Amino acid sequence: MKARLIAVGERAPRWVADGFGEYQKRLSHWLPLELVEIEPGLRGKGRDPARAALDEGARALAAVPKSGLVVMLDGGGRTWSSEQLAERLEHWRGQGQDLAFMIGGPEGHAAQVRERTDEAWSLGPLTLPHMLVRLVVAEQLYRAAALLANHPYHRA
Repeated sequence: MKARLIAVGERAPRWVADGFGEYQKRLSHWLPLELVEIEPGLRGKGRDPARAALDEGARALAAVPKSGLVVMLDGGGRTWSSEQLAERLEHWRGQGQDLAFMIGGPEGHAAQVRERTDEAWSLGPLTLPHMLVRLVVAEQLYRAAALLANHPYHRA
């Protein structure tokens, strides 16, 4: 099983890219994780933000692996403890499908992404910068995989 983190936005700050890269490397033998950056839709004066979200959604869905399971990062999704996320990861592994984790743009996810979503995951009630969400998702996936492998990382 492989995973993709499909995220609207480009050119993460160096500290985000470095942190994401560290967890991506650590995950490589348990859950290979690929980052796919989606160019943001055009916004600004005279532009329709809903149209921008629609364009982002179409590009994001094009990056989903064929027959992949889609997990949308969304404030209205289910919150999981690290242990519960490990259980979900084990369940997803049992499905035998690749995973796609979706991070939307400033307006959130377009309707077509919501319709294609298999599960929605919330990182909690805080509003986080989308670039930081990349790093948190990678760390939490690593933590979940480490729990399943009985690796000492989680025992802090």
